[in-house]
Amino acid sequence: MGTVGLSFGSPTSGAGFDVSSTVAEIVGNLQNVETPWKTQLTALQAQDTAISSLGTLFSNLSNDISSLTDFQGIMSEKEGSSSDQNVLTLTAANSAAIAGTHTVEVTNLAQTSSGYLTAIGNASDTIAGSITLQVGANGAPQTIALNSSDKTLAGLAAAINSSGVGVSASVLTDATGSRLSLVSGTSGAAGNVIVSSNSIVDTSALLNYTGTAGAGSTASTGTLAGITNPNDTLSGSIAIQVGNGTTENVVIGAQPASNVPAHTVYTGTGAGANTLSGLMSAINSASLGVTASIVTNSDGTSSLSLLSGTTGTTGTLTVTSNVLDTSQSLGFTSSVPGTNANLTVDGIALTSASNTVANLIPGVTFQLLAPSAKESDGSLEQVQVVIANDNAGVESTMNQFVSDYNSLVSAMNTQEGNDSSGNPEPLFGSPTLSLLQQQILGGLNAADPNGYLAAISNNTGTTLAGSVSIAVGSGPAQTFVMGSGANDPGNNTYYTGSGSDSNSLAGLASAIDAAAANTELTYSGTAGSSTVTSSGTLHATSIAALSGIMSVQVGAGTAEKIVIGSAPSPPAANTIYTGSATGYNTLSGVASAINGTPGIGFTADVTTTGGVDTLTLTSGTSGSAGTLSVTPTMVASGIGVTATVVTSGTQSTLSLLSQTAGATGALTVNSGIVATSDTLLSSSVTAGTDANASTGAGAVASTATLTPIAGQGDTLTGSISIQVGSGATRTIQVPTSNSTLSGLANAITQANIGVSASVVIDSSGSYLSLTSGTAGSAGDLTVTSSILDATNTSTANLGYTNSSDLSALGNLGLSVNNDGSIAFDATSLDSVLNSDYSGVVGFFQNANGWGQSFSNMLTNAGTSAATGVLSLVSSSNSNIESTLNADISKEQSLISVQQTSLTAELTSADQIMQQLPSQLDGVNELYSAITGYDQQTNG
Repeated sequence: MGTVGLSFGSPTSGAGFDVSSTVAEIVGNLQNVETPWKTQLTALQAQDTAISSLGTLFSNLSNDISSLTDFQGIMSEKEGSSSDQNVLTLTAANSAAIAGTHTVEVTNLAQTSSGYLTAIGNASDTIAGSITLQVGANGAPQTIALNSSDKTLAGLAAAINSSGVGVSASVLTDATGSRLSLVSGTSGAAGNVIVSSNSIVDTSALLNYTGTAGAGSTASTGTLAGITNPNDTLSGSIAIQVGNGTTENVVIGAQPASNVPAHTVYTGTGAGANTLSGLMSAINSASLGVTASIVTNSDGTSSLSLLSGTTGTTGTLTVTSNVLDTSQSLGFTSSVPGTNANLTVDGIALTSASNTVANLIPGVTFQLLAPSAKESDGSLEQVQVVIANDNAGVESTMNQFVSDYNSLVSAMNTQEGNDSSGNPEPLFGSPTLSLLQQQILGGLNAADPNGYLAAISNNTGTTLAGSVSIAVGSGPAQTFVMGSGANDPGNNTYYTGSGSDSNSLAGLASAIDAAAANTELTYSGTAGSSTVTSSGTLHATSIAALSGIMSVQVGAGTAEKIVIGSAPSPPAANTIYTGSATGYNTLSGVASAINGTPGIGFTADVTTTGGVDTLTLTSGTSGSAGTLSVTPTMVASGIGVTATVVTSGTQSTLSLLSQTAGATGALTVNSGIVATSDTLLSSSVTAGTDANASTGAGAVASTATLTPIAGQGDTLTGSISIQVGSGATRTIQVPTSNSTLSGLANAITQANIGVSASVVIDSSGSYLSLTSGTAGSAGDLTVTSSILDATNTSTANLGYTNSSDLSALGNLGLSVNNDGSIAFDATSLDSVLNSDYSGVVGFFQNANGWGQSFSNMLTNAGTSAATGVLSLVSSSNSNIESTLNADISKEQSLISVQQTSLTAELTSADQIMQQLPSQLDGVNELYSAITGYDQQTNG
């Protein structure tokens, strides 16, 4: 820390000094201790910015890959077209849709049932009654009453619409009146609207009276409006006045027991009392001066006719009718019956209740717009429906993936250099950056398995038996058998052997990889002599494809080269080519090429024993001058498929990878592998309960049990780990002397770990029970069981799942540049999508596929998961920053206290210095007074 000196000038001048600048200088020196902390903070914050930017780029890439790995994503989308958009138009296709062409003929469209009630004169008329509706023959009938607050057609429509019966109601009005329209909510034949009961009547449609006045000797007469059936039930009343006489009321119904109004007559309740006949009888019986009768009108309806008993104007009838025919409900007319659409799809006759047709073509929804037109021969037009994969969408997504990937790589590469000012980038030299680069490049170049066996558990002592056959493309099936045996490549049969892993996935993988390895051919021969003609043999491990060159020299002559493949133009001198005909890359092809070339001084012959080919070369010159010198650099290829054991958590599976990309290298696998596993006895723990002071209940000890087994004498293997409360965890092995439940229980009890063990037998079987020796939560048990029941085993067939015949991104038109970025050839991808779409889907979406693995890698590297590399680095930086900020804050608090103290002390000193001149003057005056110094004298 630097030093600060105070500049007082002349101490006796009285000027003092600048307290503020002096304190600021001192505080500045004190704050220098914060400089390295702030420098480190600045560097960390710059790293945070870089990490956040990389995290965003990782997130973008994750979104891209998610759209490819999502089963409902871009790979599931389909495109479609219809050859006649007037008949049929496509509306949707989901992931169940399969690309292909379908033929559709539409005979008729579906119709939705509808109908209406009889029109009434005015939509505002009051109506009464109820209606019972149902949809379809199997629908539940529902009776709808009028809306209590709105007894009109609109109120009835509202009541129907809110009833949930499945019928939509509305009021339609034109010049002829208003009517209630009913439309089924279900299209097709099953949605017919059925009215099983209807008592809706227009209460405003009274049987009005029309009459003539009396004149001279003619009596007044008139009639009520006609009704269809004279026996219809009537309600209401009619008021009749003859001339200027008293008005008499005739009421349809029973007379009340008391308080009968004056001048009122009732029809009563007898048979027919509420009909025209009953009304007629009541009027005639009441002596009202009127005669009533029933007449038949010209239109066939019936009316009540009234005749005044007094002729002339004095007998004119005044009649007010409030009579209503309650039997004349507003009848329902079905205008459109519900009808299913009839069509054929690929020659199969089908029906649809709706014109929106879903899944008749799996995963496809289309809309029927019109019946197919008839051709000249009377047949119906065939509409071609084409379903295609969305190649353009996949290519667009892949292009975005490439762009985002290259942006990420560029950003990481930038961090390896200096910024525009020449300073190192925030992550320069960071091991995190190197790790990310390794992960993303490794993920990019990872091979995609062509398929895998069903997973097995790693902790249940699983053993394998049986066999699996694997064929690459159109090649022969290679069979791998679990167990001992002599490999027989000629018969395409291999064995896992008898080693410690021979009955495991690792042993099976080793056998497959050994068969997949290339084999270098070797030559052994004899020199020529007076009695022996030089000859030798070239051995192949199996009938396999060959590649490479063999050099053969006879004596001191010129060496001849035998090359597997076609001759260039011009061919090389002293070189024999096997050509490209069938079998050119076999030992037989080599022999044919040799024997077909005259004058080379040796011949060849091929023998096959046990499926293994052997090429024999024989010199054409006897003696030592004909000795053959043979140098083969030929290789016999393996079976063309490799195997890897993939472990995730407690599960492992065997993954197979074809060494030939594309359809020609597609694997055909038939698995007869059987996995036999011991039964894992898992643990179930019940926590302890502390004593309850309010209820008086005592503490209860924690307990645990293992999975019940059928036989208490079953042989067990493995171990169990037990922890009591916060104590140490103890692991107890199943004793070899007594490997049963009882032996395990004794071993636990005798270990004195604070737990008692016993064997319980009940209806569920036999199981181990553990009880903590410490009651309450302090004695809670933590139990981890690795105990296996070796007697009670389970078996499972390990089926094979085909993943993809594409092995790497290179098969999709992507290649890696020197700087780590990737280039994309959309034409190559389009070709693969057209020829092997399912392979591309498997490449991205299968469980062990490249897409899922790359997606997991991005999650484990970025910031989207708390355990991601960038997340962990960011969290670590945040913790360091918190510590540094706390240190800076603490230091600033201390400096603030010192600043306050310094300011007070220096202010006091400044005040003292400013007072010094006056104090010195006082001293000088006192001195002069005492000594006479500087005093004037006389004489």
